[in-house]
Amino acid sequence: MRMIIHDLDENFHKQVSTKLSDVIWADGKYAPCQGCFDCWTRHPATCGMMDSLHQMCRVIGQADDLVIITENCYGGYSPEVKNILDRSIGTSTPMSTYRGGEMHHTLRYGRKGTWKVIVYGDISDNEKSTWELMVERNRINHGYQSAEIIFMDDITDLEVSKI
Repeated sequence: MRMIIHDLDENFHKQVSTKLSDVIWADGKYAPCQGCFDCWTRHPATCGMMDSLHQMCRVIGQADDLVIITENCYGGYSPEVKNILDRSIGTSTPMSTYRGGEMHHTLRYGRKGTWKVIVYGDISDNEKSTWELMVERNRINHGYQSAEIIFMDDITDLEVSKI
């Protein structure tokens, strides 16, 4: 299953939702992570906040490939997308293990395919370097086997069929 998380407008969401069933619109109509770690301890893989992201850990955890479409915000994910990623911390457990000679949290759902990020907007060379490092570290932490990053100045050039 390929999961898409995006922060684009409602028109894009409707367009991509007709072609793909697993699409999450980062519209900001949900609470930010409170850092309570209930999704790790009290209710594994389920957020304690009862909103649209309540089951986000399970949804993202079961995706084989993850595609994130986000605006560049100072060399990082848009706040709306970052919120979704924060609320999905329960895809791992509080326990730690060594992967690739580094200490990481144990994966609750096992290893995955590709962590792909499409970044749009004005992006400096320094921000591109930050993105490349961050995407690689996200890939490792979330247990994906490969990572891909695409930089786009104009998001209107994005073809839904190539996501």
